[in-house]
Amino acid sequence: MRRLYEKVALISGAARGMGQAEARLFAEEGAKVLVCDIHGDEAKAVADDIGENALHYSLDVTQEKQWEMAVEKAVEAFG
Repeated sequence: MRRLYEKVALISGAARGMGQAEARLFAEEGAKVLVCDIHGDEAKAVADDIGENALHYSLDVTQEKQWEMAVEKAVEAFG
């Protein structure tokens, strides 16, 4: 089923554990996913593994400006 087709998701903590599982599930359901984590290299590996429906962004969730930049990246990449 493609319940999230044409949706965009920004998922923090997506390099590991539950966040990673959510990023993969959202992509499987059709969403475009911005895989965000403070561990940028790991986030990139997850996004690369998901494929064309995912991009990564190194995000420290305690930094408001980084949230703004992440949203801008998602909008720029996925609309």
